[in-house]
Amino acid sequence: MRSFGPWALSLLGATAAVSAADTQSETPSDVISLTKETFNDFLAENELVLAEFFAPWCGHCKALAPQYEEAATELKAKNIALVKVDCTAEEDVCKEQEVTGYPTLKVFRGPNVVKPYAGARKTKDIVSYMVKQSLPAVSAVTEESLEEFKTLDKIAVIGYFAEDDKESTEAYTAFAESQRDNYLFGSTNDAAVASAEGVKQPSVVLYKDFDEKKAIYDGSLDSETLLSWVKTASTPLVGEVGPETYSAYIAAGIPLAYIFAETTEERTKFAEEFKPIAEKHKGEINIATIDAKAFGAHAGNLNLDPKTFPAFAIQDPAKNAKYPYDQAKEISAKEVGKFIQDVLNGKVEPSIKSEPIPETQEGPVTVVVAHSYKDVVIENDKDVLLEFYAPWCGHCKALAPKYDELAELYAKSKDAASKVTIAKIDATANDVPDSITGFPTIKLFPAGSKDAPIEYSGSRTVEDLANFIKENGKYGVDAFAAQADDVEKAQEITAETEAEPSAEKPEHDEL
Repeated sequence: MRSFGPWALSLLGATAAVSAADTQSETPSDVISLTKETFNDFLAENELVLAEFFAPWCGHCKALAPQYEEAATELKAKNIALVKVDCTAEEDVCKEQEVTGYPTLKVFRGPNVVKPYAGARKTKDIVSYMVKQSLPAVSAVTEESLEEFKTLDKIAVIGYFAEDDKESTEAYTAFAESQRDNYLFGSTNDAAVASAEGVKQPSVVLYKDFDEKKAIYDGSLDSETLLSWVKTASTPLVGEVGPETYSAYIAAGIPLAYIFAETTEERTKFAEEFKPIAEKHKGEINIATIDAKAFGAHAGNLNLDPKTFPAFAIQDPAKNAKYPYDQAKEISAKEVGKFIQDVLNGKVEPSIKSEPIPETQEGPVTVVVAHSYKDVVIENDKDVLLEFYAPWCGHCKALAPKYDELAELYAKSKDAASKVTIAKIDATANDVPDSITGFPTIKLFPAGSKDAPIEYSGSRTVEDLANFIKENGKYGVDAFAAQADDVEKAQEITAETEAEPSAEKPEHDEL
């Protein structure tokens, strides 16, 4: 399956150009090269290691190289080692570590304790992630270490609890354990430190280097509530969308408003103008600027004209909905603020990109578009197998003749055709309510259970696809058996017809 995501592609495409030096450069390096002979010994001798598994020809590896080198130099002073393994020369090591793509980054605590690196691939992010890995889930903070701790990362969270408040301390520690890869956590039970910081016990304070610099929380310490607060408090009032921030914005679980602008000056101006609106709707929607020169193509994914800027649009990932602002209008904080309020109040219909509904269906596969999606896929009493495809996808093109054959199999049987629809939709030209992460994606929408589609992950043969429908559809239609029954019935009718006397030849002799 080819990986998909128009936004991810537009971002990565803009950053994939490689001008970095090859990872095999002779320049002195703080990144340590390991081989089969040295790999396990090095991991055993170092408490914490970040390892990159790479190939010299890999463009993404070359792009990562300077960031990785800088991080290695910075982390060396903290006794955190960064290493690399050339998988073209050390095949055994990479096979043992189950490396399937380049670069692959993994965090080791000795040879046998390993987990995937889950941070971004920029120097500051690598350093931040590994520093958090080097510390306990919750670090003890004192009056003397408080100020230094605040500066260890871009976001630092400190819990202020009374010494005898075990319930709060345990709840906070459990939360910190679950989020240690994402945030830096500390705590103190010193009442004097809490007083000096202007907080009461129990409280949680999030320190940051932007906006109001710190946020104070004194609510429930259950993980879900606390995580929601941390996510909101750690997000800038008006930030900037880019390769390193997009995932966090989408994972926030609330709508994201984009302000597309081509210059730094414009983005700075819009950021200041929209701060009061962002403050008003904090926790309801995130607002961020985006470089229209670098990532303007993403405007098209939001149903905007990707050539007209500045522009504004809201994306609601939870509802898979898009709300583009009229590009004929000026982007003013006052008017766009009203638009944001209307969207949040449900007064604006989402924009739906759709091809025209086909006047006639040509071919055995039913063509679905956004405007016919409900009628064909959802609001009917048939099992519907739907392929989400892209015209440029090589795997989709390879599947096409088999998918046509599958559709013909059901079309040839009246009974099967009345219970099963084989359909497809161009997911690049039509907005779809489903989450699509690759092309082709094939899902079965069983009759009576349209809200719980089943994604197909087997081999793409006609037989396997037909069995998938039989096993998971409401009607359990066996397309091959249905076709055989129809053929047998047709043969029986033919035989009976041939056995009957001809109406044109009377049985009596002619005179």
